[in-house]
Amino acid sequence: MIEVYAGKGNSKYKICITDKALPKNELNKVIDKKAKVLIVTDSGLPNAYVRTLKQSIKNSNVYVHIINKGEKAKSFKNYQQILKKLIDLKFSRTDLIVAFGGGVVGDIAGFSAATFLRGIDYIQMPTTLLSQVDSSVGGKTAINVPQGKNLVGAFYNPKLVLISTTYLKTLSEKEYKSGLGEVIKYAFIDNQKLRSLIENNPQKIINRENKILIKIIEESIKTKSKIVTKDEKESGIRAILNFGHTFGHAIEAFTGYKKLSHGAAITLGMVIASKVSFFEGHIKDYQLENIINLINSIGLDSDHSNYKYSALKKYIMNDKKVANGKLNLIMINKNYKAFRTNKFQVNNIKKAFNV
Repeated sequence: MIEVYAGKGNSKYKICITDKALPKNELNKVIDKKAKVLIVTDSGLPNAYVRTLKQSIKNSNVYVHIINKGEKAKSFKNYQQILKKLIDLKFSRTDLIVAFGGGVVGDIAGFSAATFLRGIDYIQMPTTLLSQVDSSVGGKTAINVPQGKNLVGAFYNPKLVLISTTYLKTLSEKEYKSGLGEVIKYAFIDNQKLRSLIENNPQKIINRENKILIKIIEESIKTKSKIVTKDEKESGIRAILNFGHTFGHAIEAFTGYKKLSHGAAITLGMVIASKVSFFEGHIKDYQLENIINLINSIGLDSDHSNYKYSALKKYIMNDKKVANGKLNLIMINKNYKAFRTNKFQVNNIKKAFNV
């Protein structure tokens, strides 16, 4: 088992990466035997997984709450229903939530934990590649509102993160590729080793070979945990984790979160952000080509021609990264390092969309 740590002081937590189905010992170490446990999961997860988890918790007071699968389930209504369940079951501050599923489950379950009784413990057990390398680590919790994605949320670290590659075997191709979009983000922003792993093993990654999966997950987690530990509330360096997200979130909102997976939208967002970086003079043409080729090498789509700046503009300007009326963009430089800036020509964004 690989162990990585994130967070500081009392909010420090362990991230376990394994190819075992369910590391029971690690799970039960952080759950008091007298505590009530609510497993929050979604309709897309096999019932057998949920039953196994429930039986693995050495505790008689284990309950399950199931939300619908998909981004739309990260709603205020579902958030209220989770709170109602916690109240009806008389949960106290010594009880906890287990988020068992993808990023949607982790976000809404984490936000419920962050806000119920001003905060109770929760454990992240991500079952998709996207949630394993991204949303389960860093303590970002949120729900969506009609005006945009993740606009209501809190920074709240989990007690533990348990990552198992076993769950990735049953992922659909769409969900797997969605996760690869976030993996490749870490390769671009701060991890040369990960970039080399992807360059040298594209087919193994496409084939979901376990050894390479463990490596790319570990490297992704190491990069994210280093950044979020330095900057727990996104006041500085953590912003680079949003590379591709301003445009990706706009594409998601424009399509009503239906057409593309999150990772696919972020991948297109990274291509657009890289093109803006090129037009701003931060990277050379061959570097832009390298970025697009690496994306394509693991079967990800880089063609954003269906999305026009004029259609996405209102969503881009409603982004959380707008401050004092100015849009902060995450760009990439010649050393493949991401950086945040609000100094750019708007015309270069328009050019990026048209190339």
